[in-house]
Amino acid sequence: MHNSGGGGSGLCHLVAMPFPGRGHINPMMNLCKILASKRPQEILITFVVTEEWFGFIGADPKPDAIRLATIPNVVPPERQKAANFPVFYEACMTNMEAPFDRLLDRLEPPPTAILGCVELRWPIALANRRNIPLAAFWTMSASFYSMLHHLDVFAHQRRLIFDKDTLDGEVENIPGISSPHLADLQTVLRENDQRVLQLALECISKVPKANYLLLTTVHEMEAETIESLKAIFPFPVYPIGPAIPYLELGDNPSSVNNDLNHDYVKWLDSQPPESVLYISLGSFLSASRAQMDQIVEALNNSNVRYLWVARADASWLKDKCGDNGMVVPWCDQLKVLSHSSIGGFWSHCGWNSILEALFAGAPMLTFPLFLDQVPNSSQIVDEWKNGCKVELETSKLDSEEIVAKEKIEKLVRRFMDLESQDGKQIRRRAREIKAMCHRAIGTGGSSDGNLDAFIRDISKL
Repeated sequence: MHNSGGGGSGLCHLVAMPFPGRGHINPMMNLCKILASKRPQEILITFVVTEEWFGFIGADPKPDAIRLATIPNVVPPERQKAANFPVFYEACMTNMEAPFDRLLDRLEPPPTAILGCVELRWPIALANRRNIPLAAFWTMSASFYSMLHHLDVFAHQRRLIFDKDTLDGEVENIPGISSPHLADLQTVLRENDQRVLQLALECISKVPKANYLLLTTVHEMEAETIESLKAIFPFPVYPIGPAIPYLELGDNPSSVNNDLNHDYVKWLDSQPPESVLYISLGSFLSASRAQMDQIVEALNNSNVRYLWVARADASWLKDKCGDNGMVVPWCDQLKVLSHSSIGGFWSHCGWNSILEALFAGAPMLTFPLFLDQVPNSSQIVDEWKNGCKVELETSKLDSEEIVAKEKIEKLVRRFMDLESQDGKQIRRRAREIKAMCHRAIGTGGSSDGNLDAFIRDISKL
């Protein structure tokens, strides 16, 4: 364990335990950095990761107030594939608790509070046994949390055995969920793995025994839902703002992955304002090769400039990329979205990516693939009105449902047309939401106040 900081009376020691996935570790680490920046002398954070993740993030710069500790890997890294996700998800809920429990016995000073991912299921019961206050950390939207909460309560009241068909058939009867959200929930139930949904509901069912619920959202963005959650729980519910690396935006961009940064930043610098479509379809589940073929052909035909972050598929896509495009395996997404040449973001609608787009004021083309991404897409298009959806009006290719290139080409051209009525309206909304986010995290804003209140709460303990 790397130890920086230490004992001393009055020191608040927060132990952070994220679910071992990028979409959970990144926002929890960003929150910890924000907390440390607010009270650098009064707070010590032990951030716990599996050995595999220590290999990925161990060398990353972090404040002195944050130290890393490790527990063994949950399953061998080669088994952490999307196809094995239910196995991996279940293993996180069963294999991590005992080593984390043993780690707590070794920590000095003793923990004041625990910050635990809701999706791990076990931290709340462990904290209650040890009589340590626990803040449940939720890395998706408040709206999706509310949907699952009401679904879980409904299933218990009706004594429904978890069965997708049963729940899907009953969804329209659930109180507390608006009609559009009911339609999204039916899609989520129909299109996702039954075991994953069952485990997610088990995690949600534990939250009422926590001491705090921290939501990575801005109060003004989901005010009605947040107020309804505050009415449900007997403990504080804190929307702590976007848990994204906004503190690092002022840093020197060349300090991270210099060899990659140099090329794409230079390329963006040479493009006209708001002319580039940024594309990222997620780090875990992504579109099929056949679908990506259609997307890249459509982009090349559209004459729209694009920057595509394609991770493992980058070298394959590079060969297909036209003169107007650039494909990279990685980029600093928040810095890219904040660049003046970016005119839109084609996103899989993962919550962390959405928060970065809202913060940067980038309008979105939504392409949901999995779980909460479906209702997230609806929020963008129907509630916030800062984007439009790639509708699945599909043609059959290789016996798979594919959005055809002709449709994509037309949509991309329309979306990137800055002079059209739709284009102007979407971009105006994106700018308004950006201003709202910046006000919330600024001094005296809603997120800033909630972070201060949470620190005050755990410092009193």
